[in-house]
Amino acid sequence: MCDEEFTVGTGGIAMTLTFDGTVIVPAADPKDGKRTAEALAPHLDTDSRVVLVNVIEKGGGTIDKAPMEQRKEYADEIFSEARKPLVDAPAAIESETLFGTDIVETIFDAADEYDADAVVFTAREGNRIAELLTGDVARRLVKEGTVPAVALPQSTAE
Repeated sequence: MCDEEFTVGTGGIAMTLTFDGTVIVPAADPKDGKRTAEALAPHLDTDSRVVLVNVIEKGGGTIDKAPMEQRKEYADEIFSEARKPLVDAPAAIESETLFGTDIVETIFDAADEYDADAVVFTAREGNRIAELLTGDVARRLVKEGTVPAVALPQSTAE
């Protein structure tokens, strides 16, 4: 569940968004995990539960892209970076490495398993060609979701 507070002022509409339930936070790499956690941290309270997930894409009958142990170590690196901005957050923070042949389906399966209120992410920077080649996971998260998908704005400080 998320609480929204709308304030109309002379400069337009200001919105405060707080996640007071479980959110799934997919992270593809350490930078992505950290960037999303930085954007999410101000929207958490004591009733928030954050489940950081990294999906290891299985080949579905083909050879996997990298050795499994190496991919699990990389997932641990992703979680380590994503936890840094959440150290002082009042929320419960968990992490789980997921395995599946379809990243988006695997993320929403986890959302169902955790009874999540939303999947929260920041869209990764990329050009249109990269999006076409990767299947544009962010677009699919928004279009194919079984729970709301919330795309948080990226911080301009890097």
